[in-house]
Amino acid sequence: MGSGGDIIIGVDAGTSVIKAVAFSLTGAQLGVASVRNHYVTGADGSATQSLTQTWNDCARALRELADKVPDLAARTAAVALTGQGDGTWLVGADNAPVGDAWLWLDARAAPTVRRLAQGELERARFEATGTGLNTCQQGSQMAHMQASAPDLLDRAEVALHCKDWLYLNLTGIRATDPSEASFTFGNFRTRAYDDTVLAALGLTARRNLLPDIVDGTQITHPLTDGAAQATGLRAGTPVSLGYVDMVMTALGAGVHTGDAGAACSTIGSTGVHMRAVSSGDVHLNAEGTGYVICLPVPDLVTQVQTNMAATLNLDWVLGVAQGIAAEFGPAPDHADLVARIDGWMAQSRPGALVYHPYISDAGERGPFVDADARASFIGLNNAHRFPDMLRAVVEGLGMAARDCYAAMGTAPRELRITGGAARSAALRQVLAAALNTPVRVSDRAEAGAAGCAMMAAVAIGAYRDMDACIADWTTPYLGAADAPDPDLLPVYDRLFASYRASRHALAPVWGAMAAHRASER
Repeated sequence: MGSGGDIIIGVDAGTSVIKAVAFSLTGAQLGVASVRNHYVTGADGSATQSLTQTWNDCARALRELADKVPDLAARTAAVALTGQGDGTWLVGADNAPVGDAWLWLDARAAPTVRRLAQGELERARFEATGTGLNTCQQGSQMAHMQASAPDLLDRAEVALHCKDWLYLNLTGIRATDPSEASFTFGNFRTRAYDDTVLAALGLTARRNLLPDIVDGTQITHPLTDGAAQATGLRAGTPVSLGYVDMVMTALGAGVHTGDAGAACSTIGSTGVHMRAVSSGDVHLNAEGTGYVICLPVPDLVTQVQTNMAATLNLDWVLGVAQGIAAEFGPAPDHADLVARIDGWMAQSRPGALVYHPYISDAGERGPFVDADARASFIGLNNAHRFPDMLRAVVEGLGMAARDCYAAMGTAPRELRITGGAARSAALRQVLAAALNTPVRVSDRAEAGAAGCAMMAAVAIGAYRDMDACIADWTTPYLGAADAPDPDLLPVYDRLFASYRASRHALAPVWGAMAAHRASER
């Protein structure tokens, strides 16, 4: 049980911002404090972050939360953690960092990923983890370190993720959670490490670096005296180690509320699409892509496919409009242009153009992996104007979501969406028709922090189980359903067929263009 307080603090350590959010025991948000994160990128594809600075920023966010919530330390029943997934946070003797962390953005492991993808155990690794091999993952990064910089692993005593590092600083315990453990080095069915996966990655000899697996709905550890001094909280406060941020956000937004067939998409800079299923109902695609990530509910997992770019495509097309307008006078700001999206959509005809939303320089990763993939319009003629192109971009996001859910098997019966773009009625209409399913918006603010705080609420006995917690923390925040427009269904069926056929046909073109770019460097 907890300390008798009436507040749970959820900490969400994202790539750009660390947030500390105070919730009541029944899920009402009481206050939030945030501190900007800092990471460094290099020409070699590196993306690194200081472990020491990250902990200092986390402690600062907790101290600043106390400025916004009266008597926070005395009222805190528990603290819970989630954070950016993947990446490699190596810790050595005396719990000191072994250099800076390799983030999920780090691309240096690409040659190792290509080598491992050809290995004889690769399919067995995929079938155990449910997760496609990519440069984001700790397993790939450690395999690359083993090949190129083994001294890093030699100096390490444990390999952690971001939230695990913060947990170590708060509690003194080296641990990770079942979600990151199983999709990186384990089996999603057992939620434990798997020797075949370690062998496929060539890391059998580094098994000693893997920390204990702790489920934060069942086990907490007390805040240490040192962490209490750093954060302003009370020593002994229970701390719960949450799951990775993707599933914490989905849990808070409604990926699982007891309704069969529900799914959740986060439409932010990237697009994250997931559905909750029992481990026995997972559909593993032939391409070996996506993630399977455990939920903090017995035998329930999420199947996940992620688009490298979602609203980044809208930022691009609106930036084009902004740039042209600036040639003739004061440019409208981004918010003014966003407010016009629904109006432009009304001026255009559905399904007139195909747009592939692969605007990221990193290409695409879901439901296929191709670093050379690039965005394109297909079907332009001289009658098309900016509203037609804007609509095509929005429809491209809908087609990408459908592509991802198709790779997971059965289409969702209802879609819950979160992220800044969820406010657009036009986007909701496109998603509903593209997937032929009702769409509901989650109004749960700070869903990631809420998801891990829900785990702590169960751990301290505020709720008997996660389903009971969801009834208070998640379901009431789901808005009314937007039903699909029946007139759009056949239009988007035809558009999706063209979308899929053209993306397959364009693959060799993307490769040729990438080769040409490389030759000009």
